[in-house]
Formats: sequence, structure tokens, C-alpha cells
Amino acid sequence: MKKSFLFFLFGVFSTFTMLAQQTIVKGSVKDAVTNEPIPNVTVTIEESNLTTQTDGFGQFVFNQNLPLGEQILKIERDDYQAKRYPIVVNEGKTLDIQDMTLNIKIDNEQDLFTITLSDDELNDDTSGADNISGLLSSSQDIFQRTAAFEFSSSFFRVRGLDSDNAKVLINGIEMNKQDTGRPQWSNWGGLNDVVRNQELTTGLAPSAYTFGGVLGTTNINTRASQYRRGGRITYSSSNRSYTNRVMASYASGLMEDGWAYTIMAGRRWGDEGFQDGTLYDANSFFASVEKKINDKHSLNFTSIYAPNRRGKSSPNTQEVYDLKGIKYNEYWGYYNGEKKNSRIKEVVEPILMLNHYWDISEKTKLNTNVGYQFGKIGNSRIDQTGGANPSPAYYQNLPSYFLEDGDLAGAYEAEQNFINDGQVDWDRIIDANLTNNISGSYAAYALYEDRNDNKQFTVNSILNSELNQNILLTAAVNYKKLDSENFAEIIDLLGSQTGVLNIDNFSQNYFDENNPDYVAFEGDKFRYNYNLYVNELSGFAQAQFKYNKVDFYLGGSITKTDYQREGLYRNGNNIIDGQDNSFGKGDKLEFTGIGAKAGFTYKISGKHLLDFNGGYITKAPSIRNTYTNSRESHDYVGVRNGENVPEIDITEEKIASVDASYIFRSPTVKARLTGFYTKIEDANEVSFFFTQGSTTGFIQEVLAGVDKKHFGAELGLEAQVTPTIKLKGAASVGQYTYDNNPYLYINSTSEDFLVQNDEGNTDILLNEVTTSNMKDYRVAGGPQTAYSVGFEYRDPDYWWFGATANFFDNAYVDVSPLARSTDFYTDADGLPYNDYDPTLAKELLRQEKFDNYMVVNLIGGKSWKIGDKYIGFFASVGNLLDKKYKTGGYEQGRKADYRALRDDVALTKRTFGPKYWYGRGTNYFVNVYLRF
Repeated sequence: MKKSFLFFLFGVFSTFTMLAQQTIVKGSVKDAVTNEPIPNVTVTIEESNLTTQTDGFGQFVFNQNLPLGEQILKIERDDYQAKRYPIVVNEGKTLDIQDMTLNIKIDNEQDLFTITLSDDELNDDTSGADNISGLLSSSQDIFQRTAAFEFSSSFFRVRGLDSDNAKVLINGIEMNKQDTGRPQWSNWGGLNDVVRNQELTTGLAPSAYTFGGVLGTTNINTRASQYRRGGRITYSSSNRSYTNRVMASYASGLMEDGWAYTIMAGRRWGDEGFQDGTLYDANSFFASVEKKINDKHSLNFTSIYAPNRRGKSSPNTQEVYDLKGIKYNEYWGYYNGEKKNSRIKEVVEPILMLNHYWDISEKTKLNTNVGYQFGKIGNSRIDQTGGANPSPAYYQNLPSYFLEDGDLAGAYEAEQNFINDGQVDWDRIIDANLTNNISGSYAAYALYEDRNDNKQFTVNSILNSELNQNILLTAAVNYKKLDSENFAEIIDLLGSQTGVLNIDNFSQNYFDENNPDYVAFEGDKFRYNYNLYVNELSGFAQAQFKYNKVDFYLGGSITKTDYQREGLYRNGNNIIDGQDNSFGKGDKLEFTGIGAKAGFTYKISGKHLLDFNGGYITKAPSIRNTYTNSRESHDYVGVRNGENVPEIDITEEKIASVDASYIFRSPTVKARLTGFYTKIEDANEVSFFFTQGSTTGFIQEVLAGVDKKHFGAELGLEAQVTPTIKLKGAASVGQYTYDNNPYLYINSTSEDFLVQNDEGNTDILLNEVTTSNMKDYRVAGGPQTAYSVGFEYRDPDYWWFGATANFFDNAYVDVSPLARSTDFYTDADGLPYNDYDPTLAKELLRQEKFDNYMVVNLIGGKSWKIGDKYIGFFASVGNLLDKKYKTGGYEQGRKADYRALRDDVALTKRTFGPKYWYGRGTNYFVNVYLRF
């Protein structure tokens, strides 16, 4: 008994001795002005692999494998100025550094402006406007910051890739949409203050949340405890998209009782932005509440509600721009003395999410998330059910239409009418409907909305475990379910009392044969009505290894996706030989995506690093590029009228990507030079347009098995030449081309494509599957060459300014695949044109390259510290020299055969020339704020 007691005392003594001898470094970080603890500060012991973050009380601790002797402790957070502290770590001792302080960056408003600008650009629908992969802000990488801030107004795409190649998450829940693969930025628009806490990875680099895409991952952290305590009130004015913005936010920080909350409200509005008639009306609300249950468990609830409405702007031919200028927008007209835009996009999609954070141990954490998003996306337009085309820029209203026939007097009259008016004539539209009321005819026009009403449920669980000081394991499983209702709904009958007959004006078939002669009124569905169901189950695992000279990682993923369409209308256009291909549930389409990636960083020294990444990803095509015309039928790529299309099978899109970087970093110079190569295979592209040549009508054009090749180099460089002056530069030089001749086929229900079969039923006349000679044509979507040089001056008295000059080149028009197929040189009888000239044809099909251009931007600001508050102001001027430049455009498919295109190009003014988007002229943004 006595011996046992002695052993017990010895064990207790040994335990306390071991604890007493444990080497520990701990401390806390506070705001230098408010003295409030700062959460989410990254604390690093330099020249080691040891990194941690402060908790909600600003506390941190290191207690494993600490390097001994003299060390440098670095504390940093994006919105604060980083600090480095010399420390001495002694074995068996505890070093407690309490109340270290950080100062807010006085230039932090420039980062806010980056977010504002990106949100502004990404709200647009123009081709390429969604593709600035810098996402909301671009972290600390100089090239990424430049791409987001300086290049975005030119619709620059990082590495020439669409934004569906990047993943955007909020609290670990993916926000990319299933229909396009891209994030819907306006779902959290106007919430700049609360979407700043971001964790970004570039390219294939490993993420702590998801496998990611070849353009990287952004996770927006909205945990209430991770916001610095305090509030902010902001007012902004601009002439870009909105003209006014007000925002107010407040965060409690983590309180002693374990609760934390963050709230924000904002509003953006304007009668029109830079383009004429582009109204903007958006509200934003945010609330996040967290309860720290104990040291291991925490629950956070986040709600986001950001309803927004905005008027769209039109692409136009060069003829239209020459007559009306680059601000012209054909979609609006005066109605009761006010500008009324016929094309309004409205997004109302609240987001709710519940997040559980479980610290299983000091080195293992499990994050489980549940998200639900619901609401609607609506895009309005005028339905021309029985009247003349209401577009003021319709080709028959322009001078070129009359010049084609040599009618000079008619051309002059059309020119003067267009210059003096050239907008939607709402009074004429309403008068036509009133006339039809008297005659008892159905409405000639109606204003309707294309609707997507979605309900999406997401649940996932993410495990992060530090197996030892060198190995970090990340694994996750994710399930996503989408129920999508899709229909057209009449929102304004424009004076009609007789309603709209639910019939296709081209084919004269009913949109719903189950309910023929159906007449729709305001609030009624018509034209199309169907549901889409999507299920996605995915998982990934990743291991990161960190050593003194080499860091490397391995990752893999698998994703099972299925799509199914359910038609609620029995569309008359898709009843072939009595067989329906539109009503009820169609085939369930199943895809299996896999991903594998690896990379390593070799540390030549503390200043010089080499970084390599490579990956291979297969993924389901987006819904938009799966179904060939989901509004009317079950058909998808490879299936037409319910029958398999020869030689074409829908399959997963395949992406292979590699990049290699040299990185230099010193106290005064930071630089990164990267070379990259990406190959995309088996992609699909589905488009819709009107054609006029050997056959005329509205068609669906399907490109299947598209291959693309993207390669080039990126450079980012900044140098702190003096304590107050920084020089910066960035460059991207790439070549992005189609890499094969993909399959092409078309479908249509227009009159020229309809024939009577032997039974007297209507069949659709279809072209044979052919190939489109796309190989080596440039992929459209912003400039493929971009340079930026600039400087920043930051005065110790809290004022600063900067200027940049940005040069862009190698931007191309989006070519028509149909014009590069056999349809281009064959007549309606299938035989080649007898007057076909190959030399002239080559010139006609040469891809248009836009002129190069330079844009100069200025930005500056001032900050004042008054007690424990900050007042700040900054302003920017974009395109200071008012340079006019094209940001994108596309060839009209209307003249897609040799004779029609030859004759059109020969005209003094082309009737069906390409349609373009122009960048904004000189524009401004002004911002004032109070932070407390």
C-alpha cells in the first residue's frame, strides 16, 4: 500500500514536472486604437512551418515542436499592417506576449474599391463580364490584385478561362450555380464590409475547403466571431452602374458570454449608369450570429438577403455606335415621361446557412455545414406576338437596310429618325394593343419575364487534421440538391385586354398541346414551363507535406452528378410522327467527374522559390451546355427529337492544366513569374440565334466535342523603392485557341426548316452532322495580352494617391461556328455554290482583331484619426483619357453562308455586321466612411 502511494506521488510529480518543462509561446493581439481583441490574425514563426490564428478573444498559442533560440514572430491580417517581433524561445519555458497591437491599413479603402469594382463588373451579362477570376478581391498577390482592379473593365479573363473554373464558397458551402457553373455575384452584392474575410488559393494550389478548379478557390468566412469589433458607415457615388450607395455595419466581436453577432444593411440605386437607361435598384441585408458553446463546439447562423434589379444594356453594330455613341442602349424608351427599360434582370435569392465548428482536438477540426438558397431570377423582354419588331435598332430601321437597295432618300430618313429618337416606342406598342382590343384580336405585344425559381439544399462536412508537424490532411464530403422551376410569365399586357395566345408565331404550333387555345394574362405562365432536377454527391481528400526545403501536396476528388428534365407543357414543335418529346420526365443524365492534382514548392532560399502544379479534372457539363433547348424538349447534346445523333455522345468535360512559377520575395521587392498551359477537351457550346441565308429561321446551334488550348505567362512585380513610394507592374501574355474542328448540328422550328412527311404531319428539317472548322481560331473573351505599370505614394500623414497605365491587345470577336461549316458554301439543295471563291471566302472568314488600346486610371484618398474613430475619403477616375475601345463582340449568325456574307460585306454599311460591347469612357467613384 505504501509502495503504491509512493508510485502515485512519483507519477503526479513527474506529470507536473513535464508540464513545467513544456516549451510554449502564447500571446494576444489587439487593435492599436480601440484596444479590442482582433480575431483571425495569422501568427507565424518565420523560417519554420509553424502557423496559427488568433481566436475570438485575440489569443494564440504554440506548444509543439518549437524552434529554440532567437526567432521572428510575425502577426498579420489583410486589413492591418503586419508586424514582426524578435523573440527568444527557451526550452522548457513559457513565453507569454500579451497585448501585441496592429494598426489598420490607412489604404485599406483601395481594397474595398477593388471589391466594389469587381462586383460592378460582374453584375453585367455581357460576354466575358463574369470572368474576372480575381473574384471579389485578390489577396496579396500583385498579379491577382492587378487583374481584379486594373484589368476588369476590359473583361480580361485570367489565363483566358471562364469563371466556372474557379470555386467560390461561403463558410465552406459552394456558391457556383448549376446552370452555368459560375457564381451569382449579386447574391451577396453590396455587402462589401462583411465579405472581406476571404481565404484564397491561386490555380490548383490546395484549399482547406474543397478540391477547387484550375483557377483556384475563394472561401468567404462570415463567422460572427471572426469580425473585428466595431462599426462602419459608408456613402459612395459613381457613374458606372449605380449612382449612390449607402452601407452600415456593426460587429460585436466575441463577447464574454460566448456570443457574437455581425449585422449589415446597404442600398445601391440610380436611374442609369454609364450606359443610357440602365437603372439600378438593390438592397442588401446581412446577419451572422455565433454561439461558442464551449472550447470545442461553436454554432454560427448566417443569413444573406440581397434583392436587386438592374436595366441591361445592348450590344450594337458599329453602324449604331457611329450614329448614337458608345452610351447608346436600344432596350429603353420614354413611357409617361420616364425612361423604361424593357430588359430588366431581377435577382431575389436569399441564403441561409448553419455551420457547426468542432475542435475535436488541438490538431483536428471538423466543420459541418447546412445551406439553403431559394428565390427567383427574372429577365424581362418584349414578346412580339403579332406586331412589327419593337427594337429601335432592328436592321430594317437603319440606313444600311435602305442603302442595300440604293434608296438614298430612305437611308437619310432612317438615319435622321434614328439619331433623333432611336428608342423603344412604348406609345406605339400600347396603341397596337388598344387597336387589337377593339378588333377582338389577341395582344400584339406583351412584356414578360424568363424565370428561374430555384431551391437548393447543400450539406457538407470538412475535416482538417494535422497528423504531425509536417503533414496536414484535409477531407470532405458534399451533397447538393437543386429543384429548378423554369417558365415565362407575363408581367405587363401593355394595354391589352384580350391576352396573349399561347402559340409559336414561327411554326404556328401551340406551346402546350394539352391546353390548346390557352390565352395568358398578367401573372400567367406561357411559352414554356418545365422543371429541372439536379443531384450532386462529391468527396475529396488532400494531403499537404511541409519540410524545410520542400513543400508538396497530393489531392483527389470524385463527383457524381445527375440531371433530369420534367416538361409541364406538351410542346407542339416537338411532336414528331405523333411522338411527344417534351412532356413528362425525360432521361436521367448521369456524369462521373474525377480530379487529381499535385504540386510542390522548392525553397532555394528564403528569397527564392520554385513552385509547380499540375492537375487533371473531368466534370459534368453545365445545364446550359447539356440541353439543346430545355424550354421545348428533352433533347440534349447527342440526342435530337428523341433519337441519337450519329457520332455524338454527351460526356464529361476534361481539363488538364500545369503551371510553373519562380517567386522572389524580399523586404523591398516581391515578384512572381508563372508559365501555364491548360487543355480543355469534350466541351459543348449551345447557342440560339436567327439566321438568314439559304434557309431562314430561329435555330439552335450545337457544338459538341470542343477542344481548346490555353498557354502563356504571367508576371507580377512590386518594389518599395522608398518608404513612401511603391512601383508596381503586371503582365499577362497568352494564346487561347480552339484546338480541333468540333461536331456541329442545328435544329429549328422556323418555317423554312419545316416539311410535311408522308403522313401529312409536320417534321423538322435538320442538317446533317458536320464539323465546324474552328481549329486555331482565337477564343473570344477579353484581351489575350495585358500590361500594367503604375506607382503608389503613401504619405505618413495618412494621404495617398496612385496612377496606372494599362495596355491591352489581342482581343478578338467571337466567330460564328455555322459560318465555318459546310453550310457556308452549300446551297439549299446540298450542292456547293457554283460561284464560290476560296480566296474571297478565306478573307470573309478571317477573325476580326480589335485595336489595341491604353487606359489610364487614378486613385487617391485621405484618412483622419479622431480619438478612437477613423474618417476616410477616397476617389478614383477610370479611363482618364476617355479612350474608346471594344471589350468584346460576336459575329451575327444571320448571314452564315458564302453568298449572303459576301453581299453583306460588299455594302457601304453592313446590314448584319458583328455586334460589339464598348468599355466605359471616363468614369469616377467617390467614397467616404466613418469607422468606429
